[in-house]
Amino acid sequence: MAHVIPEDGTMLPLMEEFYTIQGEGFNTGKAAYFIRLGGCDVGCHWCDVKESWDAELHPLTHADVIVKNAGQHPAKAVVVTGGEPLIYNLDYLTAQLQEHGIRTFIETSGAYPLSGNWDWICLSPKKFKAPTPHVAEKADELKVIVFNKSDFMWAEEHAKMVGPNCKLYLQPEWSKAKEMIPLIVDYVMNNPQWEISLQTHKYLNIP
Repeated sequence: MAHVIPEDGTMLPLMEEFYTIQGEGFNTGKAAYFIRLGGCDVGCHWCDVKESWDAELHPLTHADVIVKNAGQHPAKAVVVTGGEPLIYNLDYLTAQLQEHGIRTFIETSGAYPLSGNWDWICLSPKKFKAPTPHVAEKADELKVIVFNKSDFMWAEEHAKMVGPNCKLYLQPEWSKAKEMIPLIVDYVMNNPQWEISLQTHKYLNIP
């Protein structure tokens, strides 16, 4: 039986949920409850959660259950990620989270229209499906994964899409970190509007 996902966003394909420390970007080091939704058609070859791509593999879960689970932890912050979470209508989920005093964060490629009410939007654009201008304009943080040298120019192209107060981050792709980190360090020293993001959760050996 194929999933029939309600358009009102009350049921979502939940791959996993866990309480941890945020590992990347502006909010690195802060405790948060992560919600990983299944379903993605962006298809990055270096994706480290390819099992998230097929929404059918992950149980439809009521948003109220997700909110209840999130509320059981000390940090009142939820990061919604994927997969690509904006495939779904996230208005209901974020409204319920915020009603319970929980701040809402999203990490998205921006490839789909924005839904939900967010305290923080991290835009991590992918080459295989461009972000929509609306999501780019709303982004609080632009996080570009650096896989090869051409990604610096690609990062600058996306920096033109975001607002003037958006934080700019360059993050080495994990398997290319040794090769890319010296280039990123040099680039940020010469272009200080950018900052470096590292996948600190991998160094800390946490989810």
